[in-house]
Amino acid sequence: MFLLILGVVLWWGAHLLKRLAPGVRARLSRGAVAGILALSVLLMVLGYRGADFVPVWSPLPGIGHLNNLLMLVSVFLFGVGGTKGTLYTRMRHPMLWGTVIWSVAHLLVNGDLASLVLFGGIGFWALVEMAIINRTPWNRPAAGRGAKGDAMNLVGTLALYAVIAGVHILLGHNPFLGTYG
Repeated sequence: MFLLILGVVLWWGAHLLKRLAPGVRARLSRGAVAGILALSVLLMVLGYRGADFVPVWSPLPGIGHLNNLLMLVSVFLFGVGGTKGTLYTRMRHPMLWGTVIWSVAHLLVNGDLASLVLFGGIGFWALVEMAIINRTPWNRPAAGRGAKGDAMNLVGTLALYAVIAGVHILLGHNPFLGTYG
């Protein structure tokens, strides 16, 4: 559990550094920050996989289907900024909202302490990050690609979702079984 917590703490620190300590962040290279983030992901993966199963709650029967729907929405939101569809100019923080939805989706189907630390920790980070960013005014971006951007995002979402589902199946966590945890 120590590695998992350390990974989540490093994730928070590396991401919040830009807003809470811009002077420190300015002295670090992009490579250093990327290295810290890569280390945090590695620690979270190793810590999560190595954590003992400590049940906290039991997922509801069939809740995996809601998880799958939420994950489609989450992956779509991750692509909003890159494809500049209709939500691009209407929604602030689509990637962070995608992270919150990802977190909730995973907490619905994983009722153990390690999942609460990992998914809850990352989801809470996204909410804190939005609150900090929202202290500054939003300069709404210029119009993007509209429906063309949405179509590109939808195709990318479906392809990426298939890859994510395939990886989960290979790891022994089939997201299409309905209930799992």
